[in-house]
Amino acid sequence: MMLVVITGPMFSGKTTELIRRIERQMIAGRRVVIYKPTIDTRYHPSSVISHNGLKINALVVPPDEEGVKRIASETINYDVIGIDEAQFFPSILAEELNKLAIEKMIVVSALNLDFKGEPFETTMKLLAYADKVVSLTAICKVCGKPATRTQRLINGKPAPRDSPRVLVGGSETYEARCRKHHIVP
Repeated sequence: MMLVVITGPMFSGKTTELIRRIERQMIAGRRVVIYKPTIDTRYHPSSVISHNGLKINALVVPPDEEGVKRIASETINYDVIGIDEAQFFPSILAEELNKLAIEKMIVVSALNLDFKGEPFETTMKLLAYADKVVSLTAICKVCGKPATRTQRLINGKPAPRDSPRVLVGGSETYEARCRKHHIVP
């Protein structure tokens, strides 16, 4: 079938696009399942919810090898598999989804870069295996031009380079930025 990877910075509409694509498959009568990592508790514990409020029920799995094994084993009865926030999973996820895409439609959303502007390993592998890549941009909060980066802020200032790589948050912690206005101290 196919592996579709939706990528871009925060606030670019990745989850909205994932939900849109999954809902179309549901309308077509296909058996659908969506997964999200346990660490994404921003809006709801067992639903994928976009920043603009779109919502779809999801199964929650730990973002580790056990979670990936669970995804691989549970999806046998489904035609379409959706995964939100794939960058939080280990890169073995990409290999498993690549195998599953032989028989199934896979739709994945994943951040392109971390707050330092460095690529996530899992996203890189997914992009390499993808049959289709949907690369989205947001709007830079500084200048209004297309944004391809995610800026982490602490007390209104760019987060230091030694901040932990993963910090789940929303508009209280992150902004979309263009290359020119993305700052890594």
